Amino acid sequence: MTLNAYTDHASPAWQVIEYIKRNGSATIKELEDLLGVTTNAVRQHLQALQADGYIERRQVNTGVGRPHHAYSISEKAHELFACHCDDLALTLLEEVFALEGPERASLLLDRVGDRLAKRYAPSVRAEALQERVEQLAGALYQRGVLTDVDVEDENTIILHAYNCPYHELAQEHRSICEMDEEVMRKVLGSDVNLSACMMDGHRGCSFVVSNKPAAAA
Repeated sequence: MTLNAYTDHASPAWQVIEYIKRNGSATIKELEDLLGVTTNAVRQHLQALQADGYIERRQVNTGVGRPHHAYSISEKAHELFACHCDDLALTLLEEVFALEGPERASLLLDRVGDRLAKRYAPSVRAEALQERVEQLAGALYQRGVLTDVDVEDENTIILHAYNCPYHELAQEHRSICEMDEEVMRKVLGSDVNLSACMMDGHRGCSFVVSNKPAAAA
């Protein structure tokens, strides 16, 4: 299968990968419902994805009925969601830490966060908290971040992100996660707390947004 099939967000291959990335795994029946095609058609897509190394299959025993297979994405598939400037950014940040020290590196990340906040701010104009979070989620999705929004109540919204464009960088420097939190506070004008992080083994990152004014960094 060509690389375009994995970068075209309307293609069945991308829909399968995105669904599994959001949900952790998928069965053939779930993918039938997703794509609206037959079991044989789903199997063909899965075989192609497996052959290209983007998904993996495992047997699931539920204790009731016959075992079935579930599909999850591979490490190779994470590359489809990564920022291709990761290697350069990681090298540059490591040099800043080495030459200037953690304090200067943190100052650099603060400045980068300010720039990112200004980039996203024009997309977030609504008055209501839920609408602001949904607008930010949409802006993130446009930049390749898979997002969902859960409404706990009118004062608490959770923004879920299922991939990190700076995955390798964040693995080395968790201050990237803190920068993301601060960017969201500035854009939303509300308090934001990272309650779950994929760097800790969670399926994604969960940002809890409350209807309180953003706290100072």
